[in-house]
Amino acid sequence: MSIFHLARRYVGRLATLRHWEWPTITVAAVLYAGFAFLTSNWGNLPLWVAAPLGAVLVAWHGSLQHETIHGHPTPFGRVNTLIGAPPLSLWLPYALYRETHLGHHKDHGRDLTDPIRDPESHYLHRGALGDAGRLQVALLRWHNTLGGRMLIGPALLVGRCWLTAVRRTRTDPHHRRLWLRHGLTVLPMLAWIVGVCRIPIAEYIGLVVYPSIALGLIRSFAEHRAAPAPIDRTAVVEAGWFWSLLFLNNNLHVVHHQQPSLPWYRIPDTWRRLRGQIGLAPGMLYERGYAEIFARHLLRPIGPAEHPGFEVLP
Repeated sequence: MSIFHLARRYVGRLATLRHWEWPTITVAAVLYAGFAFLTSNWGNLPLWVAAPLGAVLVAWHGSLQHETIHGHPTPFGRVNTLIGAPPLSLWLPYALYRETHLGHHKDHGRDLTDPIRDPESHYLHRGALGDAGRLQVALLRWHNTLGGRMLIGPALLVGRCWLTAVRRTRTDPHHRRLWLRHGLTVLPMLAWIVGVCRIPIAEYIGLVVYPSIALGLIRSFAEHRAAPAPIDRTAVVEAGWFWSLLFLNNNLHVVHHQQPSLPWYRIPDTWRRLRGQIGLAPGMLYERGYAEIFARHLLRPIGPAEHPGFEVLP
């Protein structure tokens, strides 16, 4: 290849910098710098300060991963993967998150909430409670309250993911490779957390990772509900700055599902413009933010644990 063609390609790559989404890159820089600073100074901070900050950072990282899965913040998929892939939470392979989340979006939401076809559905299949014992039924119904979702939801989510992984890796070479690659990326993360920063692994998992999953489950708790029409299955939570930044505006979830390629920092303006045009189903707009969800559902189920089942409307 001639020097002219190399220079032309280089200039073309530089021209794409204006298409890079610098607010998201700033979030990534602040997040990773904050994580490095917090973990390297873990022993110098009170645990009651370090652990909540760590949980918030790892939950925020999940929101950043979500952005990269949808093609942000650069035009280059491999760069986006490099930005989102570091396994701060340890338990979930980035490639698996990408596959399941894009499956959640397929067919314009036709399969949303379906416990068989939607990989992110929290519903049980019909008849599941009838096959369960009393204690299991009580736990599953408690899981349908916000308090239960936060307390036992992380354990159920991780357990379900890993049980599925054990089953699929036995017969599926793709999933074997996926989990092997994940293990190879977790090793340097553990070397940093445990070897360099001297954070006990049980402390990191119990006081950072587990609460970070619970924070993420606050967002997903009310964002979808079973309904015949796909348009009626997605909610909006008009949250304050903390939750909006933590979730990168994914709390305005109906906008994300209607325009999944929209970057997080453009979602609020889009919601303000479309607010009067989008006919949300009753009970799917939380104008008082997550305080309203806590007040309604901390101890009360948000709905049935089993998917109600219905003929899907177009």
